[in-house]
Amino acid sequence: MKRTLIALIACLAAVVNVQAQLLWKVTGNGLAKPSYIMGTYHLANTSFANSVKGLHDALNACEQVYGELNMSQLDTQAMQGMQSTMMLPKGQTLDSLLTADQLARLNAFMTKFLGADFSNPLLAPMKQMTPAALNTQFQVLMCMKLEGGFNPNEQFDTYFQNEAKKQNKAVGGLETLDYQMKVLFSAPMPRQIEQLMCLVDNYDYQTELLKRTIKAFYAEDMNAIQQIYEEKLHNNCDMTPAEENALIYTRNANWAKALPNIMSQRSTLVAVGAAHLPGPRGLLQLLKDAGYTVTPISK
Repeated sequence: MKRTLIALIACLAAVVNVQAQLLWKVTGNGLAKPSYIMGTYHLANTSFANSVKGLHDALNACEQVYGELNMSQLDTQAMQGMQSTMMLPKGQTLDSLLTADQLARLNAFMTKFLGADFSNPLLAPMKQMTPAALNTQFQVLMCMKLEGGFNPNEQFDTYFQNEAKKQNKAVGGLETLDYQMKVLFSAPMPRQIEQLMCLVDNYDYQTELLKRTIKAFYAEDMNAIQQIYEEKLHNNCDMTPAEENALIYTRNANWAKALPNIMSQRSTLVAVGAAHLPGPRGLLQLLKDAGYTVTPISK
């Protein structure tokens, strides 16, 4: 359950003149040893790590691994808090928040996608989830249904921390679970419903988009990812600038402030969503602006 719920941020951000590259070396600005930045895709298979040239060398060379979260700190209490964030207030159910038309569309989608709707006792508990949480669960299930798709028992971002532990290396997280839950699930209820219905009404398009994104990531084709990301439906399904800032750019700035101290203490491999790497407000450029030399590991 933990690995499935953490596999949330399945979007990748725009790229500006970036070659096919996911692994980068960070040197200079007083660092005694190089550190590394690895762009991940939260719904990728762990076996893909074997295809990234230089990744295992970087894992062996580094002295610690940092991710968006420290997965080892997600204890029972933390998980209960996360699940509480994803549930509606006691006594409230999703069908009471939707219009009759929205509920009919959602039930039709679930019948097509899952083979049953809310009338099925096995699916009835899903009515207690917030629209944002249900949206996330549908996206994860979409990827799991694809051929060679996401395996929740082998979460890609967790892979790096597990490898570090095998070598008795320290692991850490760049932000807390509480902060990440607020970013992902704190939208006003009308916006959560709107975004859920966007998935419901555009299921075929979203499935194809997911297939193309996974293919582009496995090819390390950031230009293709850029084109996918820039596709717009030109309606309320597109992310607003404020939503992009909260999901990507504010977090980039926070991490860029924290990493100098982290990297100065130990050589670090930082594994975060590829969304956060490229562009003038991306993590790579922010590190360059701070005086570091950031170079790709040759393919």
